[in-house]
Parts: sequence; structure tokens; C-alpha cells
Amino acid sequence: MNDSAIRLGIDLGGTKIELIALDPQGDEIWRQRVATPKGNYRETLNAIVLLVEQAEQALGDRGTIGLGAPGALSKLTGHLKNANSTCLNGRPLLQDLQELLGRPVKIANDADCFALSEAIDGAGAGADIVFGVILGTGVGGGIVVNKRLLNGPNAIAGEWGHNPLPWPLDDERPGPGCYCGKSGCIETFLSGPGLALLHSRLTDQHLDADAIARRAAGGCIACETSMRSYEDRLARALAHVINILDPHIIVVGGGLSNCRRFYHNVPKRWQRYVFSDRVDTRLLPPRHGDSSGVRGAAWLWNG
Repeated sequence: MNDSAIRLGIDLGGTKIELIALDPQGDEIWRQRVATPKGNYRETLNAIVLLVEQAEQALGDRGTIGLGAPGALSKLTGHLKNANSTCLNGRPLLQDLQELLGRPVKIANDADCFALSEAIDGAGAGADIVFGVILGTGVGGGIVVNKRLLNGPNAIAGEWGHNPLPWPLDDERPGPGCYCGKSGCIETFLSGPGLALLHSRLTDQHLDADAIARRAAGGCIACETSMRSYEDRLARALAHVINILDPHIIVVGGGLSNCRRFYHNVPKRWQRYVFSDRVDTRLLPPRHGDSSGVRGAAWLWNG
């Protein structure tokens, strides 16, 4: 890549498609978003191409293109898999975009893009090993080592959400059913709906994750109990990651990243589960917030 080229990053979401342009120093110089065409693969491609054309016309320059997708490219077929936007599954997204745009395109999972953004110039900047965590409607993750995404032969590096919750309590077995076909996956416990389910089982109250966190902060004892149980589960799950990966920084994204209490409480709890006499891993909120995914897509062309 020419060092003077701009980097274009695209976040392909279920409700919106966003494009950001970064200059060589990583500063944002252009941004635009459009609604995602519902259930229409061809219109989705056209929307992406139009965004690229508009950006490059406005900037008077041609950029590299990275895209964060809600799934991953299959190593078997080269087509997209595991996307919650189902019209994308089984489609040759990479091949089609490269043909339409007339240049190479890099595609990564949206959680990988989040991790890369925070590792390069976000909360994990300067750290050798960064684990990016998504705690939202689902649970995802990405691993960055020396500012490079870790990619494995199965395109699932960082997918901690589909491992079982470690050190489960008696009332946590076998665990809720997961869409992947298993029971007791970390995602079923630590997603936003997982927190809501925990609170419902403890109290018979039906609140969403935001309401639970808000009421706990306001002094609600029942919600505080649910938050403490959630924090213990999060500490166990992240301790498992630390025991395997030993990251310098864990950055939390997704809607639950706004719970500031986690950054103090969870590290206090994970010490008992980590196989070390001291834990120097730091748990941090994201520097770029909701923009991390689209920035990380642009950084897929880093170096």
C-alpha cells in the first residue's frame, strides 16, 4: 500500500452501513452512513459501492478498502458465514465487492475490527497483546498481537462467546440454550439478553440490561444483586481468556461497555480464577466507542 493513500473503512451492520475515511496519520477526514437495505444482497452491494464512490469523489483520492462484516469468510468456500444478516450468508461478498470496486478488499468480523481499532490507536495502543470484547446483543471478541489481527485456520480466533462458562455453579448447569446448538455458552450468560435472563430468574422482574444497570446505580438491591452475579460470571469468563492468551489489555465494547463499574469490580473478582500470583492485565473501556468498528475496518490495511 502507498503510504500516502487514504484508508476507507466500512461497517456493514444490520440497520446501517457506515463509511469512514482516515488519512495516513489515522485522523478522520470523511464519514457517511446509509440505511442497510433489508434482506437484499444486491442492493447492499450497490449501497457499499455508492458510499465508496461518494467518499473518493469528495476527497479527490482513491483509498484502500476494509470492511467489517457481521460474520466471517469461510475458509472452505470463501463465502460469508455466521452472519445475523442472513441475506449475506453463503454469498461471495469479498469476490463481488472486489469485482464491483476494481481493487482488493479486506474483510474481517466486526468484533475483530473493534479489537484492531482499539489496539492501534485506542485504549490498547502500545500494548503487545490486546483482546477486544463485545458485550451486546451477542458476545464476540478479537485478538490483536503487535497491531496485527490474529487469524487462524478456521476464521474464529477470539470467539470466546461460544465456549462454556467456566467454573459453573450448580444453578448455572447446563445453562441456557444457544443458537449455535449448544447449551451454557458464555454468550447466553454475558450478552445483554443474558443479563436480563439472570435478573428475571432471580426476581421475576422483566427488565433489559440497561434498566438493570441503571436501577442498580440508583440503589435497587435486587438489581445490584443481579449486577454482582453478572460481574462474577464476567470475571470467570475473562480469567479463562487470561489463562490462555495472557493479554496486556482487555477492551470492552458493545452496549454493556457503558457500565463503568465493571472496570473496577471485575478485575477484583478475576484474581481468584487466574493461574498467577498477580494479574497485571488491565480491563478498559473503548477510546473510540461506537466508531471503533468502522475505524478498525480502515486499519485492516495497516502496514
